[in-house]
Amino acid sequence: MERKRILNTTKLIAAIIVISLIGVPTVSFARARGGGYGGGYSSGSRGGGSYGSMGSRGSRTYDQNGAKPIEQSATPRPSATAPQSAPGSAAPNAQPAPAMQPSFLQRNPLLAGLAAGIAGSYIGHMLFGATDSSARTTDAGEHVGETDTTAGAFSSTGILLILMLLGAGAFYYFLRVRRSPTPDFSGITRSSTFSGTLQAEPSATTLRTAKVDTEVTSADKTAFQQLLIDIQKAWSKQDQAGLRRFVTPEMLAYFSTALAEQTSLDIANHVEDVVLLRADVRETWTEDATHYATVGLRWSARDYTVSLTKQRGEPGYLVEGSEETPTESGEVWTFMRYQNGKWLLSAIQQ
Repeated sequence: MERKRILNTTKLIAAIIVISLIGVPTVSFARARGGGYGGGYSSGSRGGGSYGSMGSRGSRTYDQNGAKPIEQSATPRPSATAPQSAPGSAAPNAQPAPAMQPSFLQRNPLLAGLAAGIAGSYIGHMLFGATDSSARTTDAGEHVGETDTTAGAFSSTGILLILMLLGAGAFYYFLRVRRSPTPDFSGITRSSTFSGTLQAEPSATTLRTAKVDTEVTSADKTAFQQLLIDIQKAWSKQDQAGLRRFVTPEMLAYFSTALAEQTSLDIANHVEDVVLLRADVRETWTEDATHYATVGLRWSARDYTVSLTKQRGEPGYLVEGSEETPTESGEVWTFMRYQNGKWLLSAIQQ
């Protein structure tokens, strides 16, 4: 009876160790693959829409500059974990964390499972062989039976010890492999070891560019003032071809959408007799060969909206504003130009 209990215990422990040998590579492979468990566009002009701030300001599109943040832009938003760069400072070079290299058994779970199965079969053969030999009895008497029992127990104890050593060795091996990854230096370049430089570091999604502050001349300010007048005039005439000469393609798309909505509603917004009151340059910078300038503009103009289905003087003709009284409006406009080309409107912030 004692011999039978020892053999049953040995079988149970052997089965557990075999299952562990098969399962450990599979679990390790799963963790390595799965990563663990797991407008009017403005406050006082171009109608009564609610488009808010829009456009692109290069790498500073989503930076805080005291105006209403950009809400619509073709520029992708930065990741939530990436800190925003302060105006005038270069973005820090982020170094990727070393990647963990999977072990041979993790890369080949099928081979690991087969090896464990073969080892388990061999261990089971040893156990069942020991059981059969120990179960044989003779007619020599009780003395021989006691000798066989002692031999069977000794054999079972030795096999159990071997199994425990194999299990401990397998556990130590996989634990050591998990804690000793091989660093992956494929994403680290020589330039990334120097922080605070203006060297561009390529990325899989974006290309960081050097940002350098530039000066705005009196000729640039005159160009900004003229753009304000020309854009408002083209807007009032619903002249998309004229707008195309003064704005970026992205801004043209926003303007075109707003004009289409006006046409659908049978209304038209007019901004006439524009007089620039103040222009404050807030930011100027260069990214590669593209120059940017963010300017706070304040102007006065006759800003009103009329119905296209009514005649002047009829009730309901004047939808909003006043045809006679000028009103003041203020926005933050960002202009861009390529190299020494002409300035274009690239963003509007209220």
